[in-house]
Amino acid sequence: MESNIFKQQKKYIPYILAPGVLIYVFVVLTPLFIGLKYGFYDWSGGPKKIFIFFDNYIRLIHDQDFLSSLLNNFKLMVVVMFFQLIIAFILALVLNSKLTKWKDFHRFAIFLPVVVSQVAVSILWKLIYNQNYGLLNRFLNSVGLSFLTQKWLDDPKVVLYSVAAVIIWQFIGIYLVIFLSGLQAVPNELYESAQIDGANAITRTTKITIPLMKQTILVALILAIAGSMKIFDHIYVMTGGGPGKASTVAAMYAYNMTFKRFEYGYASAISMAILLVSLSLIIITQLIIKLISNSENKGIN
Repeated sequence: MESNIFKQQKKYIPYILAPGVLIYVFVVLTPLFIGLKYGFYDWSGGPKKIFIFFDNYIRLIHDQDFLSSLLNNFKLMVVVMFFQLIIAFILALVLNSKLTKWKDFHRFAIFLPVVVSQVAVSILWKLIYNQNYGLLNRFLNSVGLSFLTQKWLDDPKVVLYSVAAVIIWQFIGIYLVIFLSGLQAVPNELYESAQIDGANAITRTTKITIPLMKQTILVALILAIAGSMKIFDHIYVMTGGGPGKASTVAAMYAYNMTFKRFEYGYASAISMAILLVSLSLIIITQLIIKLISNSENKGIN
């Protein structure tokens, strides 16, 4: 009887999935293929399109401004990934502990910035970072740490790290939730057995928690890489890519090429290059983690 009901319901699955698939095709795949197509054209937005094959991509390789913006992406990615994942993992361990009180409140407070508009967050932090009347410099002056005051968004040596701090703060809640879900999947019996054997908290974390959460950590790494490579809103609102080109990232460079210089074909090639670099980094990360896992398994055997 149950199998017949399941067979009857099964025929409705394509109709249920169809709206989501159509939206995905329209919103994601269609622009992707259009961008791929225009990357092979010299096009400034008018009816005239000149097919130039790989010229836009050859130009990319020699474009120092693009390479500089890509380097800024890598800098952001390293800083954001390192601090975001480590801090989120430590917070997850603390919140998963039996000693922590008001766990729901802490989770809500840490996750709250994630649901706030990136533009709103960027405007707020732009005011906080203001060198003349911003809260950060005023606070440092009030506690006698005036030597730490900076031109947070106007100093080429500091600006990327200032933006990175905002990104870390806003999106750390996503990785906290991911790590918490991974921690809850680890059997408590393993921790209890290790504690009986005399293992301290650090040993339990390195020998039990991290090995059993490899796939969870991989997911977090992939999300962090993808997020860092497509970062735009914070840069656009807080710095506009300045001072000079110190905080211009690849997405910002593509935006400038599109809406300021009207080089739509070249901007499409830049977008495809960002996608290709992101996919390459994700694949390399997966391979590295797989190699580490294989070497550890061989060591055990």
